[in-house]
Amino acid sequence: MTTAGNERPEAEWSPLQWAGAVLAWLWVLVPFGYGLYRLLINIPALFG
Repeated sequence: MTTAGNERPEAEWSPLQWAGAVLAWLWVLVPFGYGLYRLLINIPALFG
């Protein structure tokens, strides 16, 4: 059973929410990128 008043309005993010999302992604991607970089630098030592 559905009702007409049960529809969810389109959610819009505030600038603060966007800033939080960007900071959260940076919190994950910066260490991941650094680890990937260090791995690529050390690959020759693993096989040499």
